[in-house]
Amino acid sequence: MIQEALHEAGLDTHPSFTTCGLTTEMLVVAKSLFTEAEDEAEEEVLPGTLPQQSFKIGDVPSARNGVESVNSSALLSTVTHTMRQKNYSQLPVIDGLADLKGVITWDSIAARYEKGEVPTLSSAMIRDDLPLAEVHQELFTRLPELQRCGYLLVRENNGTFAGIITGADITARFHKLAQPFFLVGEIEFRIRRCLGPKLTGDPVRALGKKYQSGDFSRLMFGDYVKLLATDQQDARLAQLAETNWATLGWTGVDQAQFVAQLDRVRTIRNQIAHFDEQPLTVRQTDELYQFSGLLKQLL
Repeated sequence: MIQEALHEAGLDTHPSFTTCGLTTEMLVVAKSLFTEAEDEAEEEVLPGTLPQQSFKIGDVPSARNGVESVNSSALLSTVTHTMRQKNYSQLPVIDGLADLKGVITWDSIAARYEKGEVPTLSSAMIRDDLPLAEVHQELFTRLPELQRCGYLLVRENNGTFAGIITGADITARFHKLAQPFFLVGEIEFRIRRCLGPKLTGDPVRALGKKYQSGDFSRLMFGDYVKLLATDQQDARLAQLAETNWATLGWTGVDQAQFVAQLDRVRTIRNQIAHFDEQPLTVRQTDELYQFSGLLKQLL
């Protein structure tokens, strides 16, 4: 509603009220001042693109990948064989689809031996305070319990067991989600170190009125492409790009290939910044690694 009202009045806010912090000071400005920033707008995190709900237990893949279990009548030797064979640290004991009897772990077995007993499945399994979770619950509130117990048994809303989450699953999930952010952050840092010292000033001011300070740190990712692309529609910027490239002095780097890869990285960066539901492909991740490695050589 606020966006629509601003649009009808020919106004906008800088920075965008949809993405800045609650205490950030904003300028209310004429919409026309932002006509030069259409490319930049594509790189902002637009309203509705950020996650609209908290991260749920069911968002972790292993929470719904099924859970292997044993019946309460099984021999302990059979259970330990399965645990060794599949490198499990724990195995739930479930009769039927939802009758949880307990969980057997290497620690619970060792505890019986420490007491001088010959353990059985019944005597060794843990029965009390089991870490149970449901797919609709928030993940982050359950992380302390996961850290303490090492796992969470996950139930569907109908009570049947859907999967199990371990510390390794959280580590893998974090790596998959965080790796692209760190790679893009590293690339932006290196771009600023590579280009900033030589292109601050007139090259930056040539990009438009809002960059009259000549401050390179104010540029968006799409502006990096404008500084160096000779095939862009703006003939003036295309001509200046030749001068900018010569200023860098990278005689061993092909300008066209560098700009093309920079633009591909820009597209990947936007996909990450907009929290695209589709994970990066192996090729896209490799593209980020390769470009980061190239920038390291240019520093």
